Amino acid sequence: MAQERLSAAFFDLDRTLISGSSLYTFGRAAWKNDMVTTGQLLSDLRSAIAFRFSGSTDDSATGVRDRVLDAIRGASVEELSSLGDQVIPRLVDDVRREAQGFLELHREAGRDTFMVTASPIEIVEPLADELEMTGAIATVAEIVDGKYTGELSEPFCYGPGKAQAIGKLAAERGYDLALSYGYSDSVSDLPMLELVGHPVAVNPDRELERIARARGWPIVEFSRTAKRVIGTTTAAVGAAGLAVGTYFLGRRQGRAA
Repeated sequence: MAQERLSAAFFDLDRTLISGSSLYTFGRAAWKNDMVTTGQLLSDLRSAIAFRFSGSTDDSATGVRDRVLDAIRGASVEELSSLGDQVIPRLVDDVRREAQGFLELHREAGRDTFMVTASPIEIVEPLADELEMTGAIATVAEIVDGKYTGELSEPFCYGPGKAQAIGKLAAERGYDLALSYGYSDSVSDLPMLELVGHPVAVNPDRELERIARARGWPIVEFSRTAKRVIGTTTAAVGAAGLAVGTYFLGRRQGRAA
């Protein structure tokens, strides 16, 4: 009897599913609720602008992480939930419609979809639900007696941390990573992209584009209004703009005899 081999598609959030920085959107909501200072918000704005044009760096990502953890120290779970309610509509509005199309193609192929990001799980899980994704992998802050301690309870979901979390999830759920897909804009996600059989560079930063071209990975560019393919391996984009060839988005799950 043929044995089904499960696969999944893993999507980075910032500059992949959405065009901007979810952490800055989160920080702006925290500022409106007097959880961060104007100076902290401006610092995050500078990081968000640099991120928008140049992509993430290890220093900028860990810096924003530390500021978020510091901002929520002592806050209650209810307060963070309220912030999430304010942030989610803005993020949903920022989701690229091309990304929504790729999510739908994976769902039609029977493939689970996951958001994988360094952003806080409090905003990522509801956003994944709104997008009808299977789930989310994100940064988890420590909670003691219903309040945030300002520390992490799990490894930072960034760089190698993303790949580790995906590997753990795949082992738990039985996903064949060789049949799975990964989408990201940043070379910081190279460990995640190298982990899956079908890595895709989306609006890649300079270094990721160089690596993708050298390795023959598909490269796609998303905008707010249209998608054009810069380069692929054997992938092809159909006239409808979201019909992709069998290498790129196989319509059926792989099966082993």
